[in-house]
Amino acid sequence: MLERIRSVVAAYPGLTRSTLSRQVCEWLDWRDGTGRLREVSARVALGELERRGVVALPPPQACPPPPGRAVEPWVETPAVVATLAELGPVEWVLLERGDRRLSRIWRQLMDRHHPLGSGPLCGAQIRYLLRSERYGWLGGLAFSAAAYRLAARDRWIGWSEAQRAAGLDRVVANSRFLLLPQVRVPHLASHVLGRTLRRLAQDWAARYGVRPVLVESFVDAAHAGTAYRASNWQCVGTTSGRGRNDRARATLRSPKAVYVYPLGRDWRTQLGGVAPAPAPPPDWAEEEFGGLDLGDERLTRRAVTLARDCFAKPQAQLPEACGSRAKTKAAYRFLDHAEWTMQDLLHNHYEATARRAAAQPVVLAVQDSSSLNYTAHPATTGLGPLNTRQDGALGLWLHDTLMFTPAGMPLGLLDVQLWARDPERQGHSATRHARVLEDKESRKWLTSHQAASRLQAQCPQTQVVSVGDREADLYDLFVAAQAPGAPAQVLVRAEKTRRMTREHGRLWDFMATQPVAGQHGLRVPRQGARAAREATMEVRFAPVELRPPKRKSDLPPLTLWAIWSREIEPPEGVRPLEWMLLTTVPTETLEQAHERLAWYATRWQIEVYHRTLKSGCRIEERQLGNAQRLEACLAIDLVVAWRIFHLAKLGRETPDVPCTVYFEEAQWQALWVRIHRSRPPAQPPTLREAMRMVASLGGFLGRKGDGEPGTQTLWRGLQRLDDITEMYLFFIQTTGPPRVQPTYG
Repeated sequence: MLERIRSVVAAYPGLTRSTLSRQVCEWLDWRDGTGRLREVSARVALGELERRGVVALPPPQACPPPPGRAVEPWVETPAVVATLAELGPVEWVLLERGDRRLSRIWRQLMDRHHPLGSGPLCGAQIRYLLRSERYGWLGGLAFSAAAYRLAARDRWIGWSEAQRAAGLDRVVANSRFLLLPQVRVPHLASHVLGRTLRRLAQDWAARYGVRPVLVESFVDAAHAGTAYRASNWQCVGTTSGRGRNDRARATLRSPKAVYVYPLGRDWRTQLGGVAPAPAPPPDWAEEEFGGLDLGDERLTRRAVTLARDCFAKPQAQLPEACGSRAKTKAAYRFLDHAEWTMQDLLHNHYEATARRAAAQPVVLAVQDSSSLNYTAHPATTGLGPLNTRQDGALGLWLHDTLMFTPAGMPLGLLDVQLWARDPERQGHSATRHARVLEDKESRKWLTSHQAASRLQAQCPQTQVVSVGDREADLYDLFVAAQAPGAPAQVLVRAEKTRRMTREHGRLWDFMATQPVAGQHGLRVPRQGARAAREATMEVRFAPVELRPPKRKSDLPPLTLWAIWSREIEPPEGVRPLEWMLLTTVPTETLEQAHERLAWYATRWQIEVYHRTLKSGCRIEERQLGNAQRLEACLAIDLVVAWRIFHLAKLGRETPDVPCTVYFEEAQWQALWVRIHRSRPPAQPPTLREAMRMVASLGGFLGRKGDGEPGTQTLWRGLQRLDDITEMYLFFIQTTGPPRVQPTYG
């Protein structure tokens, strides 16, 4: 082929590079998905051959503009200051091949206002202009060929070299996105991105015959990527700072955040990628407690040991969990230390939670309260009333914030508040309106939000959303979420019908006037004798402007988003389900409204966590004598309960990963020998298989209708597994390791 190219160039001195590129495509039958010749790709390949000195090409020819063609004068768009509704319809203009007038307008927009200018763009490309009938041109976008190699993207997809080469043509890059600086319309950027992505796959397939399934983009570190995050793009890492053609590795450019957006649910399967397995921590107790600074390294080691012992036997009392008199005495001495607080013991776990959250594009900081009842242990000092004087219950109040991914995977605790109520102040609820917020228990919601805001400052590429139930419906909380400094967002279920502007009346009345945007199904679990059902929910959403409560007239009015989901046609005699959510997260499409509802649905998981803490770790049965010991022990139990809860969720979300992501080698081998009564195999079982074996030790039957094991059977099984592993290790130390069974593929 190279000799053929040389002979043609020599035989036809007037040959142009375009003609040669077409000829090469015809020789090779090199065409795209629509059957068109890949002239641009051939021209790039010929240029690379010339650069290497392999072939000599005809000199490039300049293409002057056609004579007599008038250049249209540039008309600048006037300033646009409006809401999205006031702006009116936005038209997407797809630039067709050969349309020089629109191409000239697109280039002028980019050259005047985009920091990268108009190009050149790489490879296959599609360009759009955005136009308002009322105001004129608003901006433009471009999508072009994806980066050939991109470590963060390829690692996230799970590509090998061969898989990347085979699937790269189904990834496109959002290489330009511009809204003119004089166009100041809140939420327009995320609206444009969302609408464009809904038509991109079809437009690209019509032009190139290949339907893309993933879009990538790059955001400079100086920008927060707010529009991309608001449109549900995911940040998967950063670039190395090299440009596309930086072969000399000069690293002359600043690193960029890599954002991606899947265009379909089975995108990874279509790209041939493999979801990366979660990396196993070196030791979970070391990960959560090993970095504590307690003034003495021995105390840190004691915290790690105590965490391991409590996890191995979560339902046992402290002496049984420790296993010996010496370890029990050491544990009590550790809990009696007055030099540190619960926050000191949880500090390292908070940091580990932040590291896990930083790897996610969106995290939910779910906060809730729970009472810890110690009435059965009246000798315990430092407790306070839980309910009414007549009730007489004594204990402590717990308000914790547990981090979740939107899929419901618990990442760890972010904030824990624990207190005993003052008996002297019992019954003072009648004066609550006269007291400042700092003097009331409701300040707990703002304290949790402050912790979420600190996490947001540490992880600017992650969107942190503080989620609360109806008790969190505090006007002060919404004010804090809109304070300067990019605090965490808020999503709360409304408790009361708040005042709006005079023309809109009150919240529920206003939302009832909004059109139904769509419907979604909600699975309602069985409740007592009432069978499970599938509820059909209608969804309304709209921006709302709220006025402050009359008692807090000094606070400013707020603009939030309201999402109202209400069950239609409930069964006879059943009260319809209803959620009215208020959020600071922009919600402009039905898909975004569904996503916010799914975020709130994750909130009930913290109630499962509290049941894990009480029923699994039996924190209310701790007989430690005083509240100080209870507080220190609770710091350990809180993390142990998260660990058990995380194990149950991990087995459902990633069932096919090797069980070694959670179990040590001796544990899974001992488990296999106990369940199967045979030597362990050479390869470890999957996490799902190991979890079901552990749960069977706790009474899980694994019948067809039983589903996956829950936390209760896992608690019981883990306690037995600890003893089984000790016996297994003793056996192999005295008789030698067992021969493993061969596995056959």
